[in-house]
Order: sequence, then C-alpha cells, then structure tokens
Amino acid sequence: MLYVTRKCTFSASHRLYNPDFDHARNEEVFDKCNNVHGHNYTLEVTVAGLPDAATGYVIDLKILKKIIDREIISKVDHQHLNDVEMLRGYIPTAENLAVVFWQVLDKHIESGSLHALKLFESENNFVEYNGDPVILHRYNHALDAEVV
Repeated sequence: MLYVTRKCTFSASHRLYNPDFDHARNEEVFDKCNNVHGHNYTLEVTVAGLPDAATGYVIDLKILKKIIDREIISKVDHQHLNDVEMLRGYIPTAENLAVVFWQVLDKHIESGSLHALKLFESENNFVEYNGDPVILHRYNHALDAEVV
C-alpha cells in the first residue's frame, strides 16, 4: 500500500461557543476562543492505494487538488466558519472540521481511498482523523443568531 498526500492552506475566522451554554459558561470553556478570531489552517489529505498500471499513480495529485479546492477550500477560505453551510450548527473546532471535511471528501475520491486527514489550526495544534465513526452534535442553528 502507498500513501499520497496533498497539502493546502486556507485562512478563516470562527467563534467557539455552545448555544446551550450561557455567556459565562462559554467564557469558562472556550476562553478567548469564544471571541471571533482567525487561523491560517493547513489541511493534509492522504489517499491510500496501489499504483495504477497505466499511470503509476495512486491518485493523480492534480485531480486530488481539484477535489479539495472545489469541495473544501472554495467554501471555507476567507470565510467565517460559523456561517459556512457544511459546518452550520457545529461548533467549528478543528476536530469537528476534520470530521465534516472527511465526510465531504470521501465521496469524491474515486482512485484509491481516503486514508487520513490532518488539519493544522496552528504550527503546534492539529487534529488527525482516519475515518473512524464519530457522531457530531449539530445544534439548532437558529440559536446561533444570539451574539453576546
């Protein structure tokens, strides 16, 4: 088995808060991340497979780049993640982003199979996801309208 990885970057803002918490609890849990702030994210997408006999590729990296750009980067780059449709109702932590990004990308990978996704929120903080079942809690987005 071979593993091929494409790395890309995007910049986005977000606010971490739980609409079920009051203001004090959000401040306690999320601290300064309860305020709107931004990150320069790095996304690494790894596809596993065997090289195609005709091309030698597990997946053509130009195709993988197009999929990532079309399905993820074009929708999140320079956006407020709390307002992005695919993330609506989720607390936009790196963990939740990784799972949602996996769900979006997995159905578009036709050569090889999605093996790993790493999302770096900063140089020191990142999450790695390998597709194991995860249940994400989606909040009623109508509650998100409350800005404190």
